[in-house]
Amino acid sequence: MVAAGTGNGSPRVLLLSRPGCHLCEDARAVIARVTAELGESFEERDITASPSDLSQYSDMIPVTFVDGIQHDFWHVSEDRLRAALRG
Repeated sequence: MVAAGTGNGSPRVLLLSRPGCHLCEDARAVIARVTAELGESFEERDITASPSDLSQYSDMIPVTFVDGIQHDFWHVSEDRLRAALRG
């Protein structure tokens, strides 16, 4: 999923998730709300599609990255995400 964003072709936020993950659904809702509010973009990647992602992040999902840097895992703080995106 990619939401409308900055226009530079690269989403600011990456959400690593997996099917059936209720915490991922919660994180997705927070990320969608904050990125829409700030006119930023996000992308979601299923860790089960990559053996390397699955190995590295299986115990941490959902994992959120902002500008390529790991930002949160398990839960997404709306306030922290908003602050990170505002820089």
